[in-house]
Amino acid sequence: MSANTWRQPTGDSDLPPDPGEAASPPGDPGAPTAVRESGKSPRRFWSARRIPAFIVALLLVGATGLLLYDVVSVRAGQPGMSWRRRLADELATRPLDDIWMIVGAAVAMALGLWLFLLAVTPGLRKLLPMRQPTGTRGAEEVHAGLDRRAAALILRDRAMRVSGVESARVDVGRRKVKARAQVHFRELDEVRADLDGALGEAVSTLGLARPPTVSVRVRRPRKG
Repeated sequence: MSANTWRQPTGDSDLPPDPGEAASPPGDPGAPTAVRESGKSPRRFWSARRIPAFIVALLLVGATGLLLYDVVSVRAGQPGMSWRRRLADELATRPLDDIWMIVGAAVAMALGLWLFLLAVTPGLRKLLPMRQPTGTRGAEEVHAGLDRRAAALILRDRAMRVSGVESARVDVGRRKVKARAQVHFRELDEVRADLDGALGEAVSTLGLARPPTVSVRVRRPRKG
């Protein structure tokens, strides 16, 4: 079993089963009938950062290769590259308050900060960590996640089942679910209350480690 599992919906409108319940397989009377939640805090998924790592490695290899070539040329009695001599002269003669020195330092600092943020942040914001169950063999090795677009589709299907909703749009974030619906009949307050209840129940059945809060906005369709 893979240590990183992505959980996707099995149908267009079917909600995933409640993660707190697990049916016993037939013919296995000793199997557990319930799955408890683990007390461990969920881990976020970390991105491999292949593209930034490839770019940095390529730049380092190119710069190191040019420097080694120039050093070998100088040791062999050949003059050094003109760009390196000019760069050394500029660094030795320009004052620290020169505009180009400040711009170069700012660019280097921005690149370094960008690489540092890539190194210490998980990335993969499109995956929402799910609760880790206990009580079944190998459950501690499973790290499941739900794609935010898949969660949005599930919640949108649930919103469309509410009476009076003509169209709906659902955006799922890490901490908040924003739902916007157009209502073609019924009172807006009644539809909003039904949507709050339906989406709140649907979010609880997704099995997310940190269930996001639900924000609902309803309006009438524009005339014309």
